[in-house]
Amino acid sequence: MTVSGKRRRDAARRRRQRLSSLLAVIIGFPMLAGLGPASATAAPSAPVQEIGTGSRTATISITDLGPAVPDEDDTLTIRGTVTNDGASPIVNGTVDPRSGVLLSGRSAIDEAVPRTGHDTATGTIVSGHGQDLPTIAPGMSATFSLQVPVSALSLGTDGVYELGVGLTGQTESERWDTLLGVGRTLLPWQPDAADSEGARTDLSVLWPLISTTHLTSQTGADEEQTPAFRDDSLLGEISPGGRLDQMVSLGADLPVTWVVDPDLLASVDAMTEPYQVYDGDRLVDGDGQEEARAWLRKLQEAVQGNEVVALPFADPDLASLAHQGKDVLGALGQLAKATETAEVTVETVLDVDASTDFAWPVEGAIDPSIVSVATSAGAHHVIARSDSLRPGDLSYTPSAARPIGGGTTAVVADARLSTLFEGDMTGTAEARLAEQQLLSQTLAITQQDPANERSVVLAPQRMPTAAQAQAMADALLALRDSADWVQFTDLTQAAQAAPDPAANQEVPPAADYPQELREQELPTSAFQAMRETQRTLEDFQVILTRDDRVATPFGNAIRREMSTSWRGNEDDAAAYRETVQDGLTGLTERVHLIPKSPITLSGRSATIPVTVQNNLVQDVHNLELRLTSSRTLGLEVGEEQEIVVSGGHSQSVKFSATARANGRTFLEAQLYTPDNKPYGDPIQFQASVTSITSAVMMVIAGGLLLVVLAGIRMYTQRKRAAREPAGVGAEGESSAGETGADTSADTTGGRARGERLDSDE
Repeated sequence: MTVSGKRRRDAARRRRQRLSSLLAVIIGFPMLAGLGPASATAAPSAPVQEIGTGSRTATISITDLGPAVPDEDDTLTIRGTVTNDGASPIVNGTVDPRSGVLLSGRSAIDEAVPRTGHDTATGTIVSGHGQDLPTIAPGMSATFSLQVPVSALSLGTDGVYELGVGLTGQTESERWDTLLGVGRTLLPWQPDAADSEGARTDLSVLWPLISTTHLTSQTGADEEQTPAFRDDSLLGEISPGGRLDQMVSLGADLPVTWVVDPDLLASVDAMTEPYQVYDGDRLVDGDGQEEARAWLRKLQEAVQGNEVVALPFADPDLASLAHQGKDVLGALGQLAKATETAEVTVETVLDVDASTDFAWPVEGAIDPSIVSVATSAGAHHVIARSDSLRPGDLSYTPSAARPIGGGTTAVVADARLSTLFEGDMTGTAEARLAEQQLLSQTLAITQQDPANERSVVLAPQRMPTAAQAQAMADALLALRDSADWVQFTDLTQAAQAAPDPAANQEVPPAADYPQELREQELPTSAFQAMRETQRTLEDFQVILTRDDRVATPFGNAIRREMSTSWRGNEDDAAAYRETVQDGLTGLTERVHLIPKSPITLSGRSATIPVTVQNNLVQDVHNLELRLTSSRTLGLEVGEEQEIVVSGGHSQSVKFSATARANGRTFLEAQLYTPDNKPYGDPIQFQASVTSITSAVMMVIAGGLLLVVLAGIRMYTQRKRAAREPAGVGAEGESSAGETGADTSADTTGGRARGERLDSDE
């Protein structure tokens, strides 16, 4: 390009800039002229232009701003993109920086961020630092990079400034220069802070390590109890580049308080040894041992020297428990067990002492019942949020600590700061704007009441994406390295800070709890199902010689059923509960009675065998087997018997039976636990009783006949002997000697008969 051509183009660009500035003044003059209260009330609001028209023809996104907190002598680098949202190509476009506009407080910052297009608050063009753009077709984008001396931005007193970048140009359908778009960001300005001993705000940032439920209640039937995972998603999260891997890598360099779900630690720890993963309906061997060990090592190094807060095991949904489950027997007891398990798990896996004194309801939303449940397991601090427990009618942001009665302190996280990184942070423009907002909001808090140093808390979403975590980490590093108005503290320090007596300390009523959060809660039926599973587990435990092999995996699974991660996933939650109950029932059924076919009892007494099968890998005891008869008068059975069966074996128990009558009898065998509860299903079988059979009758009849015949023969012989005369001589003497007793008897009998005759006479 020739020098003269370049001069003509520069002159044309300057004319467009002057015209644009003149149009801006003309457009803004009516509003500026009516700044008084009466005029402001009467002035009609300007109509909002549609996207793709007027000053909203193009969208300008600022993707980089550096330094984020400039000094007076710095040169500001502003990079971004211009996207044509209109229907006609943009031609002869020029991007120019705009002078800074001071924002008066946090509300003004909130209003400035979402504004698009031109309005009265848009700064004037900073001449000489713009960039010409090529033709931009509809839907297409172009990039820009501006170098602007801070001294040219007209920044005055310390504070937060709106910094704009405007696009001036033409469209092929409208060939005159006009303002086609304005992009905005925030610029915190406190150039003399490093040389002064100004007020600072204490900031506590929670860095959550929380995931969804991964482990099932199922363990292998082998001695090692191989754990089973629902899927392989946890391996993806802890592998290099995964969400949880990013969280650990980023958090290691940040001044944060780690907030950990012990269930996550237990799950990853289980992956360091052989484990299995469900692939559809079948289990396959997992192969993430090395990744699990590496992630735990990295986490152990990252948390050293930092505060670690352990949530109750599996991060129970405190709001669901308070609103839907607290009246279900045993539900609050599960929360207490989850708290007890938490401290031990973190200490075992990470080798650090963790605080269990904090409860964290979903999104920091509280009401009296949530506070009551949250503190029922021993926590004295509830992490709330300022859009739930509002600060009250104050002109400044109060400290986070608020005593709410009963020795409980609500640690109220700032809602603006806590929600900054909840959006889509995959684009650099969104991430950079969130960073500038964090810097600006904290500066605004500090400047609200410089003499009143306060302590604020940032509690982000529970499970940030990798992009959200990266954006948050970049913002915190910028805050740490560039913001002299902030100093980082632990969460415990924030909880122990002196509360502001003017701040609201009244817990909002249940009616104020957000409806959208209430609709995500677990139903009461879920807690009833948990109770039923717990009952089954308790009944099963008493018969086991090594109950920890069952109590630990299934007890933890029941607590996982209460997890906050089930919000919005009721179908998955119900399926998980059903799987846990079915798995436990299947284990209990491995100890059972073997069915019997009908039997026949002969005789008055007999023995009846009943067999108990134990297909578990451990011994069972504390069982009592009872056999009852439907006809106790016809068939009596022996007393109950104690049962001990080795793992993988069966035991046959014999009951004595006494028959009193012939006929058919139904018998029922049932196992019982020591507290007289039936265990498992009974078995029923039929017994046909024949006390005296036909064969036995024939034998007995034959025997009786022989006895009768023998008696008749003996009687006949005696009568015959009595009628025979006595023998003579030696032969006679001999006869008399063998029968002397009989003769004597006859003589005696004769005397008796004679006496009877005399008496009769």
